[in-house]
Amino acid sequence: MSEDHRDDAGPPTVTADPRVTAVLGVVATMNMTEIVRLQDVISREITRRFERKVTVAFSDIVDSTRYFATHGDEAGRKLQQRHRDFLAKALWGRDDAWIVDTAGDGAFLCFPTVESAVDALVALQRTIAEDNAARLPSAQLHVRVGIHFGPALADGLQVSGEAVNIAARVASSAEIDGIRLTLDAFHEMREPSKRGSCVPLPPAVLKGLPHALDLVRFEWRPPSGVPERIRIIETGKEITLPATDPISFGRMANAPGVRGNDVVLALDDDQASMKISRWHFELRRKGDGFVLRQLAENLTEVDGKRVARGQEAPIAAGARVNVGGVLTLVFDPPAARRSVADSTMV
Repeated sequence: MSEDHRDDAGPPTVTADPRVTAVLGVVATMNMTEIVRLQDVISREITRRFERKVTVAFSDIVDSTRYFATHGDEAGRKLQQRHRDFLAKALWGRDDAWIVDTAGDGAFLCFPTVESAVDALVALQRTIAEDNAARLPSAQLHVRVGIHFGPALADGLQVSGEAVNIAARVASSAEIDGIRLTLDAFHEMREPSKRGSCVPLPPAVLKGLPHALDLVRFEWRPPSGVPERIRIIETGKEITLPATDPISFGRMANAPGVRGNDVVLALDDDQASMKISRWHFELRRKGDGFVLRQLAENLTEVDGKRVARGQEAPIAAGARVNVGGVLTLVFDPPAARRSVADSTMV
């Protein structure tokens, strides 16, 4: 094995470039004032050649630390690889879009336009949702996505600057399976259909950023008349259905090392609560609607018809679900969605 390929040889240094060696030779003859002036010249040249407005995005795996702790390092590494493979599939054939870095649980991407970023990352979420449909909830992949448009230093390989930090923070603020954009990214979009799919959010204070940001949520699932929230008749509680797929319902809440249900069902009466299984049923997105899949032996009725374990039943707006004979869930229709185009944020 040659010296250049030895493990302890280390990465090649920038001084291996003969052009850099020549410049360093000249710098060695300069006084302090001349070097400071040269720094200014180099800074201006970097800005002139490489600063431009770009669309940057982050895709971040949700709850990866818990996944590693529960399933082990090998399974966790496979989850990361699934994420990277799905990203590569989403970017296939998209000119001038590339994955800048895939460090750990996240991926940093750059796109020529905001529209191309939205198209690719919606494709990513749909691919993940299709793959998750064939997996147990504990083995599913879920990601959060953030998109920003702003000035950065980019040379076709590397991208750096505050825009990168903003995109990462926006991703961390998103809901599970969500796609969020800064208002700068929204304003850069020209397609009316995409602008109409953006819902305004309250200003968000994000870690490491000095000011609150106006954000929008991109509704990547097609609009429909499927329920958006449930009302529990016995308790009067209202719960907005999370954006996850599937959505699990049951008595089990989050515990150390265990991910609980997305919607926890319980009563103050412990004896009555025992009629609700730890994992009672789940809602799965199917086409433009929901189906309920029964997971437990305990009673579940949809509009008065019992659903046996392993069976499915469609859930429409207005459906009533009897859980264990002790809770009644009413699935309310969606409220009219207010897009960014309708708001004062535009």
